[in-house]
Amino acid sequence: MIGNAPAPTRTQRLRTWISRETTGGALLIGAAFLALLWANSPWREAYQTLSDTVVGPAAIGPLPVHLDLPLDTWAADGLLAIFFFVVGVELKQEFVAGSLRNPKEAGVPMIAAVGGMAVPALIYVGTLLVLDEPGALRGWAIPTATDIAFAVGVLAIFGRGLPTAIRTFLLTLAVVDDLLAIIVIAIFYTSEIHWLSLLGALACVALFAWHVRSRRPRWFVLLPLAVVAWTCMHASGVHATISGVLLGFTVPALAMHGEATSRTAQYEHRVKPVSSGFALPVFAFFAAGVSLVDGDGPGAVIGQPVVAAIAAGLVLGKLVGVLGTTALITRITPLRLPAGIGVRDLLPVGFLAGIGFTVSLLISELSFGDSEHTDGAKIAILGASVLAAILGGISLRWDARRARTADMNLDGISDDVHDYIGDPKDRESH
Repeated sequence: MIGNAPAPTRTQRLRTWISRETTGGALLIGAAFLALLWANSPWREAYQTLSDTVVGPAAIGPLPVHLDLPLDTWAADGLLAIFFFVVGVELKQEFVAGSLRNPKEAGVPMIAAVGGMAVPALIYVGTLLVLDEPGALRGWAIPTATDIAFAVGVLAIFGRGLPTAIRTFLLTLAVVDDLLAIIVIAIFYTSEIHWLSLLGALACVALFAWHVRSRRPRWFVLLPLAVVAWTCMHASGVHATISGVLLGFTVPALAMHGEATSRTAQYEHRVKPVSSGFALPVFAFFAAGVSLVDGDGPGAVIGQPVVAAIAAGLVLGKLVGVLGTTALITRITPLRLPAGIGVRDLLPVGFLAGIGFTVSLLISELSFGDSEHTDGAKIAILGASVLAAILGGISLRWDARRARTADMNLDGISDDVHDYIGDPKDRESH
């Protein structure tokens, strides 16, 4: 005990451990690695059988709900809705009270996020056209995504000693990246909309928004509303994870009814351990199980043009997009990087933004389904994300060892930096 504060319980310590960026990234990688091993082992048929196992009702009474889905679909459509709820809550917090509240301060990372999505998409399309593979162009959005948990986890490990403003820049960029990815999924990967089901989903979201703002919202009211909203969204033809984002957006981001903290902070604290410790690893387990030993062997999968296009988009496209856009706008506009950050610090940020993983895997499934490009796309995402993480870690250590000037962002004002990644104050606040 410290003072009069009670010592945290075992459950509280477990929740804190699971919520850490480093833990979340490790669980993601571990689940994906386990899936790859199983899918290429002598017992790979058992893995495929597990993935294809159908669970859920086709109808509830006379009402058809079409929820008799394979486990891998439940992971992509169901469990990822939990992850997207956390994303929605984080977005709401950032827009109302966080780094996106002031457009002048958030301008550079927001525009960098746009460049970091546009350039990878262009490289992907250009690579496929050069390699004469127009049939895979539907996957243009695959290399545009950034995995927040994985990227920030690498930064936490290798970025010790660097200003915490770099983390804020990366978080802002990744949050805007996620928002744009959600818009892309909603617009470009929705083939048909059933309006009645969509209206039902929006009605449930509205009821959720009303109750979550009440003085004492009850979980046994919010949870059923969220489940029905997800079910209606799934039936509407819009990807079901969008319901998670909409529900997250409804949570108040300012403290109310005399509470000490905002409800976005409270709900993120409650739900993030479920997202990081269960939903994301299970999704990665079912999404990453690519067999390289069946068919024509690993050479045929790795040799697909889509592999080169995605790898180039994630590793090279993200780096060029983030660095190039930032260098351009800080030269031709009054916008400047935050205090303590120089353009050289964006080299590791550009690499870390190339860690696609979760959302990239989801978009690959939406793009190709069970087509011939799926396995190659997933291998490219996994390989490129790991390579981007390694290059990001190396460049972070290089950046941390170099001397820093008094005016890193070149705005003519001496930087007043006191907070660094990994110091006690940073760990306490984070």
